[in-house]
Amino acid sequence: MKEPFVITISREVGSGGRTIGRKLAEKLGVRFSDKELIDALQAKLNLTASGIEELKGKKKRWLDDFIQMVAPVPMSGLLVSGESDYVSEYNSSLSVNDVFEAEKEILNGIADEGSCVIAGRSGFFVLKGRPNKVDILITASRDKRIARIMEKQKLSREKAEEVILVQPTFECD
Repeated sequence: MKEPFVITISREVGSGGRTIGRKLAEKLGVRFSDKELIDALQAKLNLTASGIEELKGKKKRWLDDFIQMVAPVPMSGLLVSGESDYVSEYNSSLSVNDVFEAEKEILNGIADEGSCVIAGRSGFFVLKGRPNKVDILITASRDKRIARIMEKQKLSREKAEEVILVQPTFECD
């Protein structure tokens, strides 16, 4: 019997890393995990995908954690940005560390179930030190990434460039 393995894929936005990961998993006959983590985080943390990404994007500051510990702010509240059609979530009881710990639990659970390919979503870091693990980084030139985003998302060149500017350089967090 073969020992289970984990392949983690980090990728630049628009590089095709998700497609490569899915095809690799199909060829190997193993589970592919990408959006599954976000779905599980949404259920566990009771946040939307944008709320999770917004929380993960915030820098952890020791003062925030100290204030929360000494004088907790109520958990409720929704903030609506006048510049956006989206509702911005606010949940002062959750920290960046809470999201990371939840990701760690979920990703380890996926890896414990058997061989798999995990695209992005902190797999590089969370599963560090796991036996039979290979990390792959997918990159592409800026022009190729822009062209791919234009084609896949039916966007103008200007909008595709904005996607690259707004998204993190690598989706591995």
